[in-house]
Amino acid sequence: MHKIKLPWNSLGLVAVLLALVLFFSVSSEYFFTGVTFRTLANQIPTLTVIAVGMTYVLLIAGIDLSVGSVMALCSAVMGVVIADMGMPLPVAIAAGLVSGLLAGLVNGAVSARWAIPSFVVTLGMLEIARGGAYLVTNSETRYLGSAVEVIGSPIAALGVSPALILAILVVIIAQFVLSKTVFGRYMIAIGTNEEAVRLTGINPVPWKILVFSLCGLLAGLGGVFQLGYLQTADPNAGIGLELSAIAAVVIGGTSLAGGRGSVVNTFIGVLIIAVIQTGLAQMGVSEPSKRIITGAVIIAAVLFDQFREPVGKWLGARLSRE
Repeated sequence: MHKIKLPWNSLGLVAVLLALVLFFSVSSEYFFTGVTFRTLANQIPTLTVIAVGMTYVLLIAGIDLSVGSVMALCSAVMGVVIADMGMPLPVAIAAGLVSGLLAGLVNGAVSARWAIPSFVVTLGMLEIARGGAYLVTNSETRYLGSAVEVIGSPIAALGVSPALILAILVVIIAQFVLSKTVFGRYMIAIGTNEEAVRLTGINPVPWKILVFSLCGLLAGLGGVFQLGYLQTADPNAGIGLELSAIAAVVIGGTSLAGGRGSVVNTFIGVLIIAVIQTGLAQMGVSEPSKRIITGAVIIAAVLFDQFREPVGKWLGARLSRE
């Protein structure tokens, strides 16, 4: 008899998410409303796509600390292209995406080609991109208003923004690539044992560069969404966003050691973070306390991850025998 394979990781995360929704619904009369859920839905596209890129990077046992700054740089470039150069929105979006792609390409090339820890390389890119955002905007916030509102404004018939629809498409495509393609198998293999991959005759360097490039491109897409949501190009945007992205990925069960993870679970991790932050804000919890609670949740998620897989296998084995 075949063993029953149930998505214990995803089911556990969904249970946590539902428990949080129930808790905040009881704690705050304003939480379980259509307004709150629409606000949540339109706030998460930026973090979603950036967390998808971070999932890929962590899968190959890397890390990208520059995504928040790269997002700000891409947003700043788009703002300048529209406000100062008078170019149409599609040209600005292309410029922003190319900026993110180039930043990711540099991260990947330097890290993979010279075997420099990605922590160090992307820490440098964090400063470079943030400085670039200040330079291109002269350290000023550019208000763009109606020029970009089509990206972040809810579609009347659906109540959600085009950014959310695109972000969910990114999640679906990224999960398909991870689970059904050769590229996905290479990412898992590189994260599990890079030397073994090399001994099989596969050069991991171009694949690692591709992963970091995709992460940069998705940071650029996050900049597009952020610009549409805030309607301003702010060089200070995205500070600390890399930590939120890493938190969402870790809560989603992706291993920091590489070789194991799921884009869908990362998306659930994004939802958990968004629900926690919104629920705590509605309860009047101060910002320092919110950060302490969010950090505690991340640590709890890591601890839970240590026991989730063996417990899931044990339950699956029990069910398959019954």
